[in-house]
Amino acid sequence: MFSQICGIGLLGVEGCLIHVEVDVQEGLPGFSMVGALAPEVREAQDRVRTALKSLDLGLPPKKVTVNISPAGYRKEGTGFDLAIAAAILAGHGAVPAGAIGDAAFLGELGLNGTVKGVPGMLSLMECAKRCGFSRVFLPEENLAEAELIEGIDAYAVTDLSELVKILKEPEASVRKRQRTIPKIRLNRYTVDFSDVNGQPLLRRAAEIAAAGMHNMLIVGPAGSGKTMVAKRMPTILPSLGLAESIEISKVYSVCRLLGEGRTLVGERPFRAPHHTVTPQALTGGGTRPKPGEISLATGGI
Repeated sequence: MFSQICGIGLLGVEGCLIHVEVDVQEGLPGFSMVGALAPEVREAQDRVRTALKSLDLGLPPKKVTVNISPAGYRKEGTGFDLAIAAAILAGHGAVPAGAIGDAAFLGELGLNGTVKGVPGMLSLMECAKRCGFSRVFLPEENLAEAELIEGIDAYAVTDLSELVKILKEPEASVRKRQRTIPKIRLNRYTVDFSDVNGQPLLRRAAEIAAAGMHNMLIVGPAGSGKTMVAKRMPTILPSLGLAESIEISKVYSVCRLLGEGRTLVGERPFRAPHHTVTPQALTGGGTRPKPGEISLATGGI
């Protein structure tokens, strides 16, 4: 039996729609995956297979082929696990195929079936909304971050058995919260530009640069106050609004830099990379491309 389900992958700092296609046929039992997959994605077959066994659903031993498309770009990360598991369940007939058509599935699976959080949830949810999905099933630890995106329902699941129950019984009670304004105060800084004493020329140059969002080069001996002034410049930049905070937080979410229990970056960022920083760390890139220091300074210094 053939089934298809949708997930969202990360391409840089933006989400990208992917399709998980599963074919379940009679024959020698096996599990194979194709579609330009990174090692952690290919290893999903062991995570998903063991997680499904933990449900004790009694799935018959069959030949399972999983294709993650489009195959034109490399899939990385562990956020496809939940989509693969849901597609296999639909292919086996364990859940109704009609229950998964308007939904996207995001999350990593543990061997006992628990659903674990993934990075970049803001970007993933924005992509799901842009693609027209009405529901997204995701890890509970990502729910607070996901509900920042308006216009799409986010359902939190703690394990695979809960997902099966929801798909079989659409009226079942699920953890879905109404969107609320984040309980976070923006523009709270531990330093302030008023801390700077003296340095009238540097102060004036910093004020002009902040007012016009210009670049500025500060040259001087160590200890003369260059970093001290630059660190306080975000406090004289325009106030950070919710929309801009979400835009900055997308970059930090992809890099797993939001921190425990934090859903938004509440102040303009200040980044001070060491002078020995590599070009890849400064501009982004690497074997597995990710944002660099310039991207992490978006909206700030």
